[in-house]
Amino acid sequence: MTLSVIIVTFNSGPYLRRCLRSLETNLAGLDWEACVVDNASQDGSLDQIQSEFPWVRLIANSKNLGFAPAVNQGLRQTTGRYVLWLNPDAELLDKGFGILLRYLEEHPAVGILGAQLKNPHGDRQLSCRSFPSYRTAFFHRYALLSRLFPSNRWSRAYLHSDWSGDRIQEVDWVSGACLLHRREVSDHLEGVDERFFMYCEDVDFCLRAKQKGWATFYHPAAQVLHQIGGSTRQIRRRMTLERHRSMWRYYRKHFRPNPLKDLFVGAVLWARCGLIILRRGD
Repeated sequence: MTLSVIIVTFNSGPYLRRCLRSLETNLAGLDWEACVVDNASQDGSLDQIQSEFPWVRLIANSKNLGFAPAVNQGLRQTTGRYVLWLNPDAELLDKGFGILLRYLEEHPAVGILGAQLKNPHGDRQLSCRSFPSYRTAFFHRYALLSRLFPSNRWSRAYLHSDWSGDRIQEVDWVSGACLLHRREVSDHLEGVDERFFMYCEDVDFCLRAKQKGWATFYHPAAQVLHQIGGSTRQIRRRMTLERHRSMWRYYRKHFRPNPLKDLFVGAVLWARCGLIILRRGD
């Protein structure tokens, strides 16, 4: 088997149908398989998959295990030399994954590839970034300074917003919404770190791959429509908590311990989490 596509889903029925149909259309001619790992959906997704897409290997969890554990389940149940993590709210727009697979065949030092993600309006989604630093707290995608001054050099450096995305380029990490990697990489890393329930597992995966000598690249030949938050917006409070919990875990795992810095970062992080929940009222 050449390619295994792993889709982790939670109450994503309408999106999932379009996602799976796009695989049928745009992976035709490749040797591939699809595995859907369902985290206890209650929207009829399981019946939909079984009736409309009998070729899908389905793993039905009795509770929501989170994204990282579900990806690991999919890894254990598939056999492809290459693995694509694909969100259920994403759709392949062309046959470009054949080009990405050839690129990996021809560049053995590249362990991870990210495709060109598109927003629903057709503009490029900023799906690859630099690894987080202390400065990232002020210049990430949702930061006030990034919104008020989007052209500042620190936001542009972190978000890679200062290039058009029309060329192949090495990057630090790519979004887990559409992440293609060699199975050797996940084998070498012993899978995805399951301490990340959701969010930051893609950053951690790419960082650990780099530490083991694997490069991560962005490749624009494959275009993918991604509707951000197709599932997570249904449980916004939980996802806000999980996002900040994952940021804290990433910080504690990869930043050098310092009691004063840790206290300050933790206080700011959780204060931010609380303010977001109060502002949204969710």
